[in-house]
Amino acid sequence: MSRIGKKLIEIPDNVKIEIEEKSIIITGPKGKTEHKINENFDYILENKTLKIVPKNKEMDKKVKSLYGLERAILQSKINGITNEYTKALILQGLGYKVQLQGNKLNFLIGLSHPIVYEIPQGIKISLEEVNKNFRIIISGIDKQLVGLVAAEIRDIKRAEPYQGKGILYEGERIRRKVGKSVAATGAGGAAGK
Repeated sequence: MSRIGKKLIEIPDNVKIEIEEKSIIITGPKGKTEHKINENFDYILENKTLKIVPKNKEMDKKVKSLYGLERAILQSKINGITNEYTKALILQGLGYKVQLQGNKLNFLIGLSHPIVYEIPQGIKISLEEVNKNFRIIISGIDKQLVGLVAAEIRDIKRAEPYQGKGILYEGERIRRKVGKSVAATGAGGAAGK
């Protein structure tokens, strides 16, 4: 049995949970989300706690692996409804810019044309300018969607190792490489001695 799966999920006072036939509806101060019910489990709601119980005591390997996962997903959805998940990205590079226009982000990142990223529903994005770099703050109630949007934006122009220009997670360190000209002069000077 999974130790994580056995743990009770504590439901905050400002969160309301309704268990229906095929889904669990979670409503809170930041919005409303839905969780699809897994037919291998029973969901018991009592005294501001939610308990997940396997239907069969003899669980096969697949159900055992899903037990802890099911509880963790529900816990993360309840946390997202009370406190939004956020991720921050940094756009750094001389002349690199980003603009928020409606539900689209327009990137000017040294290409011949601007890159347009459409923001999915349920995600909020705000921009700050910090030390001539742009800080992109992504927030939402769905942890998986926030992470996915951050990864997609980062993939538009990953920070490269020679000058460090591009989009990177806040706090991410880039292993810098020495360019060809610096490496050639260093090697040539050593060979000449």
